[in-house]
Amino acid sequence: MPLEDHALRYQLANELHARPFPALDVPSSVAYLAVKRPEAAVGRDRDADLAHLRALLDRHGAAHPRPGATHWSGRIGRHMLKWESHTEFVTYTAVAPGLSDRAFDPSDFEVFPADWLDGAPGQRITSVLLRVGRRPEDAAISDRLSDWFVPESLAAALVLDGAGVIAGDFRIDPAGHLRFAAFLDDTVGGQRTGRLVQRLCEIETYKSMSMLGFARAGDLAPRIGALDARLTGLIGGMQKDATRPEETLADLLEISARLEDMGARSAFRFGATAAYAAIVQERIGMLGEARFAGRQTFGEFMTRRYEPAMRTVASTQARLGAMADRAIRAGELLRTRVDVERSAQNQALLASMDRRADAQLQLQKTVEGLSTVAIGYYAVSLMAYMVQPLAKAAGLDKAMLLALLTPPVVAGVWYLLHRIRRAH
Repeated sequence: MPLEDHALRYQLANELHARPFPALDVPSSVAYLAVKRPEAAVGRDRDADLAHLRALLDRHGAAHPRPGATHWSGRIGRHMLKWESHTEFVTYTAVAPGLSDRAFDPSDFEVFPADWLDGAPGQRITSVLLRVGRRPEDAAISDRLSDWFVPESLAAALVLDGAGVIAGDFRIDPAGHLRFAAFLDDTVGGQRTGRLVQRLCEIETYKSMSMLGFARAGDLAPRIGALDARLTGLIGGMQKDATRPEETLADLLEISARLEDMGARSAFRFGATAAYAAIVQERIGMLGEARFAGRQTFGEFMTRRYEPAMRTVASTQARLGAMADRAIRAGELLRTRVDVERSAQNQALLASMDRRADAQLQLQKTVEGLSTVAIGYYAVSLMAYMVQPLAKAAGLDKAMLLALLTPPVVAGVWYLLHRIRRAH
């Protein structure tokens, strides 16, 4: 019997080679767009993303992607378009040969028509205009960077083993786009250029996606602070006032429930933020930066401006988890104290019941003794009436008869009552 392949073997192997970035000629202009649904992006209708892509392709008579596709590349007019569907967002990268006379001309983005953008099934998470040109003298590069970017935010670095210079300020220009520039030597081939452009676009996209976690942390901060103050007050009150354990326990359960709800609603976003931040650092590391003209590198820019935001997200996530653990531990301690108090109350109740049972037993014995006397009295009287004729014949008077009957009758009554009590 021939060896069978796993049903997904070829699909999974080909996935590693499915999304190569196209080779870029120098000079080239790149327009990049990332679109994300505002809510439930992971479970979005991906057919709507494909339909939006097909609407753009139809304007240029380009071939459609296959149903269920997660990537597509092809030519639309003078542009080479690459489309990718990711976990939470979709990206469009349009590359055109040559450079416009005006640096970062908003018309370069018109490859994506305004009415088509208005119909996008989501919102823009980022958009980029990127100029890829031949490398002039370093002084000329510095002059252009000063003209194109905000100096205090500008990051620039030597890359590709010194064969290129990249720059960007991570600011949104008046047209609504971020700007990046790349100046490359003639020795840099199209594949290396394509990979460099891809890394720059990925750095910006994953940076923007990870900053969503920072926004979520900012939204949670006031609520976490309020709950932290309440929780601290309740825990402190547990040491001073033990008269309202049930009310305190109810408050702790409410705080725990709210913390668990906040944690559950934020778990995916914080987890995704950590993953995206790791990708950003990985892509920056792959650039192999060296300092250019004394300016900060992309890695230094991220360390100063981006990493604090990511540490805030991690701190918020850790604080939320620590508070949830504190609330749970406080609730367990309070429940333990309530259980101990109730156990003491139960022991006191049992002791009281034992005392009552002893008193009841003594009373029962007293009643049994009195019952023996009473029953014996009536039994002796009845027996006296029964044997009185015999007593007259024997010459016994009534007093003597009662004296003779009393001991055996009372003993018999006592014996019968004792048997009945033992039987029950």
